[in-house]
Order: sequence, then structure tokens, then C-alpha cells
Amino acid sequence: MRTDLAVIGAGPAGLAAALAACARGVRVALVDAATEAGGQFYRQPAAGLGAVRPEAPHHRSRTWERLRDGLAAGAVRVLTDHHVWAVERGSGGFTVHALLGPEQEEPAEVHARAVILATGGYEQVLPFPGWTLPGVVTAGGAQAMLKGGLVVPGRRAVVAGSGPLLLPVATGLAAAGVEVAALVESTDPRRLAGHVPALAGKLAEGAGYAARLLRHRVPVLTRHTVVRAHGGGTMTPRTDGAMAPRTDGAPLRLTGVTVAALDGDGRVRPGTERHLPCDTLAVGHGMLPHTDLADGLGCRLDGLAVAVDAEQRTDVPGVWAAGEATGVGGAALALAEGHLAGRSAAARLRGTTPDPAPAAVKARTKLRRSAAALDSAYAPPAHWAEQVTDDTVICRCEEVTAGAVRDALDLGAGDERTVKLLTRAGMGWCQGRMCSTAVAGLAGCPPTPSRRPFARPVPLGVLARQHPQEGPS
Repeated sequence: MRTDLAVIGAGPAGLAAALAACARGVRVALVDAATEAGGQFYRQPAAGLGAVRPEAPHHRSRTWERLRDGLAAGAVRVLTDHHVWAVERGSGGFTVHALLGPEQEEPAEVHARAVILATGGYEQVLPFPGWTLPGVVTAGGAQAMLKGGLVVPGRRAVVAGSGPLLLPVATGLAAAGVEVAALVESTDPRRLAGHVPALAGKLAEGAGYAARLLRHRVPVLTRHTVVRAHGGGTMTPRTDGAMAPRTDGAPLRLTGVTVAALDGDGRVRPGTERHLPCDTLAVGHGMLPHTDLADGLGCRLDGLAVAVDAEQRTDVPGVWAAGEATGVGGAALALAEGHLAGRSAAARLRGTTPDPAPAAVKARTKLRRSAAALDSAYAPPAHWAEQVTDDTVICRCEEVTAGAVRDALDLGAGDERTVKLLTRAGMGWCQGRMCSTAVAGLAGCPPTPSRRPFARPVPLGVLARQHPQEGPS
């Protein structure tokens, strides 16, 4: 199909951008991999689940209702189940290449004069012994199960890691009937005290989460971290008290975690370990921007995020970016950035200068300041890698252990790329999204932006049809 503007990503930023551009007379196609618009933040349960109150697990559901109603009433063409693997720039504009449906085998193309990248972010995962056990999920994964599937990952959960996402996950699970054994936050709360002016707008929200944790009697352990996850199921006690292998084929799964206090340098304090029985561990250490499509287009990156100007334009003409891809800052910031990107793209496509949007600009400035403060305050334990044993799997796709990564370092590897060449870490299905940060941490180097030709795996048959070889004349 052909359109004026293709917005990739139907989360808060993409929705705001599409509605703003459409309201200004631009033909808009909103492209997203999910079956429904909303993204992770506004993830909706399938209609077949018959949810009586689908908004219950959501924060700021009224904003979602306004976006949803605006989408239904407007002329935005919504293309769901479109898994975008590349955006190609040509003389006449851009071609968005996607794969259709859950099988992701049939190709589709959207031709547009301009593109807004609202590709969001993904969770940062730091390994520890036992993190591959069934029952260990990411914090965002637990939230997605609750919002999209109306299910909980277990009966007794520990929510752990660092960052503000842990609060809605813990309170959401508790409200759904899960016994939350503890919220384990590695950050010292005193670090937030130094950013009170920038976080003034977040204080009420934080107080609300604190009240809900108190109401559900969720213990909060600050300056603590998960040292190890424990599994059971393959061994059973004998009558003499010894352990023997089970014969019923019961699978190994999570039975509990060991947590410990951290000192001022971020190291585990000996003698502070404690065991928390649980069947679910929801763990996360913040978010990272999705920049694959932007990198493929040649957009300049600022650190790990897409660099944009005051109009949310990238340095590639005809390409805008908004939301977590330009720096992780939450849904409210994504909405403001998306609105500004949509207004700018619509005006530039019409050959005019964008109208000033002082309210949106003011909100963006304020929210970026808050996001920077949160990013500074919340950080994974500085010495987390010291707790990773050699037999801990780092790259799950290629089954590369921490010991193999350390062997590569002994051979002279000093960065992610060289470790990848020596161990295959990052060469699997996820292309390093799950393990690149961990590899960088073990290597003692800062994480670097990914360099992938495609944003997701593509069948060879699809690629062959994109550029067919000419036969002999």
C-alpha cells in the first residue's frame, strides 16, 4: 500500500504521532507487530478472553481510552500483525518491509513519503546463577502476561532488579491475587533524594505505589539483589533423608531465590544472604532503546538512543523518531514526543513550518528531566558480574557460559564483537538483545549499539523475492 506517512510502532509514541499527523490532513499508516494497538504499556487482552474490566491492570487507562477512541474515529490505517524487519530509503520515499501474522512468512510492503520510528524499547537482562530456570521471567514479561493474557505467572512471586518498572509489576501481581514475597530493589533510596526537584511530578505516583505495596503487605528490600535462583523437581527426599533422583520425569523449576544486601560499592555483603521460597521471579534492570530500524537507515545515535532535534527529526531527511527509541523515559514522555513528531511530519510533508506546541514542548522538557534523574538514580549493582559463576549461561540462544566468555577475555578479547567471534555469544535468534549487556559487563566495557542488517529474522525466500536475480539474456 501507499501512504504519506508510515508510523512504525503502535505504543504511546506511535499512537500520539499517528493521531497528530492524521488530524492535520496527512494519510497515515500505523504499523505494529501486535494483534492490537497499544504497545506494551497499553497492552489489551484478547477479545475472546471476555475481560469484564480490561482496564483494571492499566495505569492511566483514561488516556488509553482517548487514544483508542481517536483511532477509531479517525482515518488512520492500522496495520497490525506486521513485523517490520527493515525500512529501505529510495528516491521516491521509503519502503517498510514487514512479515505478516504469527508465522512471519508472508511479506508485505508499505510505501511512504516519510517515516516515524516509534519502535519502543526492550528489557535489560543481567544473568545470575539459576536465571534460566522455568519460573524466572522478566518484569515486563510478567506484566505482559497479566495485561494481555489475564494470567499470573505463579502463586508466590519475588519481584527483583532495579528501576521504576518494578513498582507497577509488584503492585499489579499483588492486586491479581499473587502473594508477592518481596520487592527486591538494588538501588539505595537515598540516591533518589538528590533528584527531588526533577522528580517532583513523580512523587504522587510513587506515593500511590507505596500505599498499594503497604496495603498488600509486600515487604520491600532496598539495597538488596538476587544472588541465585534455586530449582527443584528432579530430586526427591528418601526415607533416610537423603536426596534421590525422581523417576516420574518431573521437570526442574524455580523453588526459591537467595537474596543478599549490598554495600555502598554495590558488592554483596557476606553473611546477609536469606532464602525466599517462591515459584516465580520477575526480574528486570531497566530498558534499552530499540534502534535496529534507525541504524539500518543510517540515523545518528546518541549513545544507545536515536538522536533527534527539537522536532523529533533524525539526521536522515524524512525520518522522525519518538518514544523509548530516543531515550527511555516512560509513556507520558513518549506521548509528548510522538505528538510533536506527528505535527512536524505533517507540516513538513505539506511544505510548511510546524505550528508551535508550547504545552507539548514544556511537557517534554519536564519529563526528559525526570527521566534523566531516574536513569541516574537507578542503576544495576556495579559489581553484579562478580556473582556470575562460570557455569552460568550468558547467551541462551547459543548456550554460551560465563566461563566461555571469560576464556575469550583471557585470549585477548576486550569488547563484545571479539567475544562474539570467539564464542558465538549474540549469534542466535535474538541477535544479542538478551545477552549483549551481560557480555559487555563481563568484558568490562560499556554496551554498544547493535549493528544488525535486519531488525528480525527473515526467511531466505522472502529475501530472494525482494531482489530476484536476472536470468541470462
